[in-house]
Amino acid sequence: MSVKRRDNKNRVLRNGESQKKDGRYVYKYLDFQRKPHFLYSWRLEPTDRLPAGKKDDLSLREKIRQLDEDKRNGTDKSGSKMTVLELVKKYVATKTGVKATTEAGYKTVINILTKEAFAYLPIKDIRHSDAKLFLIKLQKEDKRSYSSIHSIRGVLRPAFAMAVEDDYITKNPFNFELAKVIINDSVMREAVSREQMRKFLEFVKADNHFSKYYDGIYILFHTGLRISEFVGLTVNDLDMEKKTIRVNHQLQRRSDGTKYIESTKTKSGTRTLPMEDDVYECFKRILANRKPPKVEPVIDGYSGFLFFDKDERPMVAMHWEKYFQHIVAKHNKIYKQELPKITPHVCRHTYCTNKAKSGMNPKTLQYLMGHSEISVTMDTYTHLGLQDAWEELERLQLQFSQRELGLKLIKIA
Repeated sequence: MSVKRRDNKNRVLRNGESQKKDGRYVYKYLDFQRKPHFLYSWRLEPTDRLPAGKKDDLSLREKIRQLDEDKRNGTDKSGSKMTVLELVKKYVATKTGVKATTEAGYKTVINILTKEAFAYLPIKDIRHSDAKLFLIKLQKEDKRSYSSIHSIRGVLRPAFAMAVEDDYITKNPFNFELAKVIINDSVMREAVSREQMRKFLEFVKADNHFSKYYDGIYILFHTGLRISEFVGLTVNDLDMEKKTIRVNHQLQRRSDGTKYIESTKTKSGTRTLPMEDDVYECFKRILANRKPPKVEPVIDGYSGFLFFDKDERPMVAMHWEKYFQHIVAKHNKIYKQELPKITPHVCRHTYCTNKAKSGMNPKTLQYLMGHSEISVTMDTYTHLGLQDAWEELERLQLQFSQRELGLKLIKIA
């Protein structure tokens, strides 16, 4: 049986309480980083007599009760001095096993916050209005994009949610709808029309320099592959007999230039795609023209990549994004009828939109696109316009007329 600690008046001391040899009382507690902190007083209870010559102060148990009260009110002393930046760093430290791209995103947010005065405020002092004004400041004064602010808030909100769970604060100041606070000035990636796609592909095919990228660009327009999935494809991912494409990884590039393999964006991103005949012919030419380096590059166990840069290293998304940029610029310099901005991701949107226009079952399209939620796939229909509405109505009217004619013929027979 453990012996209870007592003070010099034979009173039982509670957990965390102790008394020093000089008679002063001490209470020990841990902060959010498990670092010890101490409360001191010359009196245990408020009714105790203050030793002669000592400065009047609250008793130890009054201080402990105040500490507990602060905790209940959302200003827990063990976290009251924690700044926004410290909270974010603590939150990020709990996010283990995340993808390298996610980890890079966390670092970017921390780097941004490091330069903001807001990040050094105590979390207990942050109110809803302060959180909103901070985000407004990022957009109006710092001229940060909506997507950038969305990412920053995407870290701050769960970080403050963690602070609520840890009883450092009682409410999450970032728990509001972002679109009601700042203007969404992000430009939606628009799909190009079939005519624009045709012109773009014809220009690439006829160009002496860019024609070598025609097959790859055609595949991006006709498979909906993410560019990171496309550059990650290897010879072993193509089954030319069954005419299928295995998608189970991505090739990414860090800011320092190193390349690495990452799993697909979501579990739904891992899929097997069928090759239509035209896509099959493109892959057939790519494999036939593939000139591998003397030593095949190996990245995280993967080798046999389809495209290589001038240094005989596998191409990454950045290479293709530059090719698209230069192609559009060259086309628009030559022709009066200019093409809009076209990127590898615009190819993906275009593929999805074209399949939606053709009447493909949304669940099938969701699978082909590798979307985790059907809502993401359905958002593709925002690319459809008035002309598409007329065409759909005409198609339905034609089907109705044909059905009516069929019924009449049956009755006549």
